[in-house]
Amino acid sequence: MAWRNQFQEMANSKPLFLTIYATVILGIVCSSFYVFSAIYSSGSSSALSPFSWWTPQISSQSRNLDQAPNTSQLTTAGMNLAPAAQKQHKSARPIWEIPPSGSKMPPLKTFRLTKELVQQRVKDNVIVVTFGNYAFMDFILTWVKHLTDIGVDNLLVGAMDTKLLEDLYWKGVPAFDMGSHMSTIDVGWGSPTFHKMGREKVILIDSILPYGYELLMCDTDMVWLKNPLPYLARFPEADVLTSTDQVIPTVADDRLEIWQQVAAAYNIGIFHWRPTDSAKKLAKEWKEMLLADEKIWDQNGFNDLIRRQLGPSVDEDSGLLYAYDGTLKLGLLPASIFCSGHTYFVQAMYQQLRLEPYAVHTTFQYGGTEGKRHRLREAMVFSDPPEYYDTPGGFLTFKPSIPKNLLLDGEHSIESHFSLVNYQIKQIRTALALASLLKRTLVMPPLWCRIDRLWFPHPGILEGTMTRRPFLCPLDHVFEVNVMLKELPEDEFGPGISFREYSFFDNPSLPRQVKESWLEVQLCQEGSKNCVVSNSTSPLRVLKLPKRSTEETLKRVFYAFKDVKVIQFLSLQDAFLGFTDKKREEKFRNRVKHYVGVWCCVENHKPGHIYYDMYWDEKPGWKPSPPQKPEDDHPPW
Repeated sequence: MAWRNQFQEMANSKPLFLTIYATVILGIVCSSFYVFSAIYSSGSSSALSPFSWWTPQISSQSRNLDQAPNTSQLTTAGMNLAPAAQKQHKSARPIWEIPPSGSKMPPLKTFRLTKELVQQRVKDNVIVVTFGNYAFMDFILTWVKHLTDIGVDNLLVGAMDTKLLEDLYWKGVPAFDMGSHMSTIDVGWGSPTFHKMGREKVILIDSILPYGYELLMCDTDMVWLKNPLPYLARFPEADVLTSTDQVIPTVADDRLEIWQQVAAAYNIGIFHWRPTDSAKKLAKEWKEMLLADEKIWDQNGFNDLIRRQLGPSVDEDSGLLYAYDGTLKLGLLPASIFCSGHTYFVQAMYQQLRLEPYAVHTTFQYGGTEGKRHRLREAMVFSDPPEYYDTPGGFLTFKPSIPKNLLLDGEHSIESHFSLVNYQIKQIRTALALASLLKRTLVMPPLWCRIDRLWFPHPGILEGTMTRRPFLCPLDHVFEVNVMLKELPEDEFGPGISFREYSFFDNPSLPRQVKESWLEVQLCQEGSKNCVVSNSTSPLRVLKLPKRSTEETLKRVFYAFKDVKVIQFLSLQDAFLGFTDKKREEKFRNRVKHYVGVWCCVENHKPGHIYYDMYWDEKPGWKPSPPQKPEDDHPPW
């Protein structure tokens, strides 16, 4: 053939061309073989799994260059041989894609946890997992939404009851059946069922690691704010990377915590496992420990095992240490960016260090599940339905007025703290009465504190923390959020009072029709110029209202504005005298007395807690002090 003769001539005259042409021909042959193999394997692939319709498809866009795949890199002769970014299963579909209309849910056995099921969701050999029961449905949807918003879709949700499994299926969220047959209600922290959930987590970890995938395990009461996978990939030698309850920073940047300086417990609400022999050995022993003794809390068990040996450091730079059996390589995620409820909501450590947080976990809070939800709402990271932001009856809010001396003057002490908080409580009490009277939802004001709240005696703030004073404290530091949301019998406590978080009007989810329907109320001294009872407003949409207005006056005036979405009082000083009906007033007082909690705790005194009192101003000589006798240790009602 002509091309062969030509090649022969060139090869005889120039040996270099022989090498070049041979390389080109070999490349063409190999490429052709690869293409035909891919076509053949695609055409002969096995039937799609029943999960394939809702498993998300990998984006056609290439991975960002600044985001390394979350797999361990192999090093040979000084060269990094990182595997190429691994795509998800070819049958994967986007999360949130709902099942076709008229379709039926597959049999329950289809949702069993298997390697094949996990494989459909894996990307770069990583799977991100949480689990829970139906009581945490809104937390789970929030968790999933934040991950998908930041481009992470290699996730799975373990369902502990079939109601949750079914709801997730119909919403297009990939889930598997944990076979727990658990109740659908909130079981409460510390209960026997709560401890069962902890054991289920450990069983889950022990089940997934043998599949050979890296596992980022999360509790449902945390939220991802930034894609953590590139960060975790910075430590390819780590067998386990875990969050902690550390409240004192050991680093000022995004390095791992200096393990020798971490005195707090390792928190298992956020931790990353690689399928190494050491990690699998730890998971197996942890599971066996918990199954042998149901009284052991899963986190305590993990800490006991992992601290069996601590140190030495793996090297000088990575921040990793040897732990557990002396071969497991452990890293402690920095609490400034893998935040606890204290480092995020109280210290705002990430802000002070000018760092971007990856996650927030709602620990260090005092209102149960309701308190966790409210904290995430205060941070504007909780996913609520549209009706949450446009409730029937509209909203009521006010501009709090706090004298500078209460905020800043003098020492930050128990006395100055209670003076500040009590001043705010009195205004909130009036706002609650007005919201109840006008049947509106109260948007709470920001709450300022001068000392921290914890479970144990302390001098006001913990030494070494970055807590600034005064600081914007979470509502559950003072108010019993879970009680405020509880359905109390109306014949004893009067009608319920809905409320929203202080950041409500700043939330991007607030609809335009609420933002643009606003009435401001300015209190005035009755008898002064233009201070008359009227439902007419100024051109700037401001209503003047005499101070100390009666219940009947307020009802009559604001009935004309029943369609206004937001009523804002510019001040609440002497805004309302109280309910005319004595029974209604008594029921209201019974209700709001239960709304405030305790501060904890005074040093060198048992008990050390001090009760807040909604009606502190009606008790001459009231002072903040802990109960002096056991019979005095009760709320002020």
